[in-house]
Amino acid sequence: MIFDDRRQAGELLAAKLEAYQGSETLILAVPRGGVTVAAPVWENLGGDLDLIITRKIGAPFQHELAIGAVAGDGFVILNDQLISRLGVFEDYIEKTVNEEQVEINRRLQLYRGNRPLPAISNRLVILIDDGVATGYTLLAALRSLREKKPSKLVLAVPVGPPETFNRLNSEVDDLVYLEAPTSFAAVGQFYNHFDQVSDDEVVATLQKAWMAEL
Repeated sequence: MIFDDRRQAGELLAAKLEAYQGSETLILAVPRGGVTVAAPVWENLGGDLDLIITRKIGAPFQHELAIGAVAGDGFVILNDQLISRLGVFEDYIEKTVNEEQVEINRRLQLYRGNRPLPAISNRLVILIDDGVATGYTLLAALRSLREKKPSKLVLAVPVGPPETFNRLNSEVDDLVYLEAPTSFAAVGQFYNHFDQVSDDEVVATLQKAWMAEL
């Protein structure tokens, strides 16, 4: 399946998530593309819409190669085997984690302002992105959320490789996806329109959801 755009992918996901309708549902989107996917899910399910941001820890001189990831609350996961093989020093990891946390906080302020973070404990939480490749940043998000003791943790993404889904499945109570192609190069290859989502679009989507709470 090739999705026309993120909006269509979100509408298809929403149909598969209908069992989770309810006012206590918390939908957490990964910006920026995940917010566009999450919008029709929130419109269909109700509940609250908000953000979660995690950042990749890139290897020295090979930033696209993930040696770990960090969540906004400081939760860190590391690929110890890869770190050992590359000979990455601890001070590099600490410095990079701090830099990425600063960036996470900057983006949260940009998108959310001073709005209090949503409660996680004892809530049904659905984490949404526009797709997944290696899954490292989503893994950090899921483990960070699990520590906050949601009543149920669901991961919903339109597309990703089977091996990544197999790895993430054990981290959640329910995994919902639309396509798991064995031939996978990048998330964007499964969308006809995969333009970058702007910061303004993210803010507008969140403001619409938050106004509905009033």
